[in-house]
Amino acid sequence: MMPPTSTNPVPRCRRLIVVLGDQLDADSTVFEGFDPEHDWIWMAEVAGEATHVWNSQCRISMFLAAMRHFRDRLRERGWPVAYRQLNVSGAQWSFGDNADLGLAEGAETLASQLALTLDRLRPAEVHAVDPGEWRLKDQLQEVARAAGIAWVTRPDQHFFSSPEDFATHARGRKQLRLEFFYRELRQRTGFLMDGDQPAGGQWNYDAENRESFGKQGPGFVPAPRRFPPDALTQEVLAMVQERFGSHPGSVAAFDWPLTAAEAQSTLEDFIAHRLPEFGRWQDAMWVGEPWLYHSRLSAVLNLKLLHPRTVLDATENAYRSGRVPLPAAEGFIRQILGWREYVRGVYWHSMPGYFERNALGAHQPLPQFFWTGNTEFNCLRHSLRQTLDLGYAHHIQRLMVTGLFSLLVGVHPKEVHGWYLAVYVDAVEWVELPNTLGMSQYADGCVMASKPYIATGKYIQRMSNYCQGCRFDPAQATGPKACPFTTLYWDFLVRHKALLAKNPRMSLQVRNLARLSAEQLAAIGREASELRARLAESASPNRAAS
Repeated sequence: MMPPTSTNPVPRCRRLIVVLGDQLDADSTVFEGFDPEHDWIWMAEVAGEATHVWNSQCRISMFLAAMRHFRDRLRERGWPVAYRQLNVSGAQWSFGDNADLGLAEGAETLASQLALTLDRLRPAEVHAVDPGEWRLKDQLQEVARAAGIAWVTRPDQHFFSSPEDFATHARGRKQLRLEFFYRELRQRTGFLMDGDQPAGGQWNYDAENRESFGKQGPGFVPAPRRFPPDALTQEVLAMVQERFGSHPGSVAAFDWPLTAAEAQSTLEDFIAHRLPEFGRWQDAMWVGEPWLYHSRLSAVLNLKLLHPRTVLDATENAYRSGRVPLPAAEGFIRQILGWREYVRGVYWHSMPGYFERNALGAHQPLPQFFWTGNTEFNCLRHSLRQTLDLGYAHHIQRLMVTGLFSLLVGVHPKEVHGWYLAVYVDAVEWVELPNTLGMSQYADGCVMASKPYIATGKYIQRMSNYCQGCRFDPAQATGPKACPFTTLYWDFLVRHKALLAKNPRMSLQVRNLARLSAEQLAAIGREASELRARLAESASPNRAAS
């Protein structure tokens, strides 16, 4: 589609400031030196980003609603924003001063829309913070190169470590491990440090942060603060339901924070009401309790609506003032200063080849019920339906329910990655890919994690009440009541015995195979193969892998 003829003069543009959907920071370095008389801000909604993987309705809504709120905040400053907005029938551009750039509606990728803009506007420079995906970084920079326009990268201030810092840390190391990187960042930033020693004398309190609720359940849990959709968000939800109604999930319960003010309110609510118990119960799961003591902050952190320093300062202040026990504060700080920084480092250090890794040779298709939640496996049904309804599951549901099942079945890691990127509102590739491909699926061959995280159904039984009322028995590996997690666990050990036997952290689990007779092992192998065949037969065409 050719651009229509412009009726208004095209404004002169010194800098075009590109702002993507995960860069919604009003104080971003990309705005340094911004002059509304000579510079333009560029934001675009494109259908290609909703279909690159089969994005859930909740994830699409999260990004688009947050982007539109951010656009309006910038315009309240009097800043010119060229904004492309999707609607049911197509898309339209709007401009801060009604200038007509004569841009086409038909191009449905960020790269093609940027190319049209550069051709029409001809700025002297394009300024941007690096995208959160290697794919976009490569595509957008290539557009600028092809147009002969300088691409100026601005630093991302939402992290404590740069990719260059991580490369320095990784240089000369045979293995990368979170713990060593985390300690370096604690020492560098001073968080939870007493002089040159960690607060309390320990670097981490993992051993105190793994409790289950037991049969009595969690009892009363303070509900997180909700944000009912305002008029702008309701417009987005309606558009998503009509235009992307065939996509998985629902927006019926959508109540996520979408602005910087709402993000700050979410943080304050978490610190006051759930952080004190977060550490103790962070790994526990319970039917009908999706949030428990978790923060709901990962999405606003990854969209850059909330700075991690603000979160860490508030957490440490709560500990120092005696409102939060040290194990809870340290456990939460480790998720942000530890894992969040570490996975970003792994991503940029290892891409683009990291995406292709498949160390275990997994090739099963993703089970179709991952897109619907319609399965007889109780733990998966609860975790999947929660994910599809809310766009959310906490880290143990992701790692030790949906992720564990995919790993034990042997689903191709690209398909698992595509599903995780599609369904969670906090998913941006730099954080999702290493957590999925490395931590969850062990497909990177020991880069992210020192061992595959595998367990029988007994782990899920211990950490939740998912097994109550389920027809499968986690204590049984064979027979009509055998738990598929338990059957597949033993089969996984057999199939990968040669590899796992070389790993000191897996030696005990591998030696446990000796407890099983040849007849038991044969039955396990047979039933595991039959289960994989049934899952493959019912698998839908791959909508997830990019």
